[in-house]
Amino acid sequence: MLQYRNRNRERLALIEKGVDASIFMKGRQESTPMWKVYILNLAYLLIGSGLGIFIALLITTYTDLNNGAVYPSIIIMMAGIGLLAGFNKSKDLDKN
Repeated sequence: MLQYRNRNRERLALIEKGVDASIFMKGRQESTPMWKVYILNLAYLLIGSGLGIFIALLITTYTDLNNGAVYPSIIIMMAGIGLLAGFNKSKDLDKN
């Protein structure tokens, strides 16, 4: 709470001295809209889940692993990798 009060006092002092107030909005104008980040992460999540189902199908078809743990484990692992890829791609969107 004290940090916000001090920041407010500093801003008021700068405004009283006639400094341009646009320095406080720096960085907020250049950010990527959140809906683009959500759509991107959802797309990577669905792609990762689809790949997980496909890889689990291949594993159970061509190996002797037919127990029920293959599907959930591979799907969750690939979904996590997809979310990680989406996060990295979202960071690249903010840089542009």
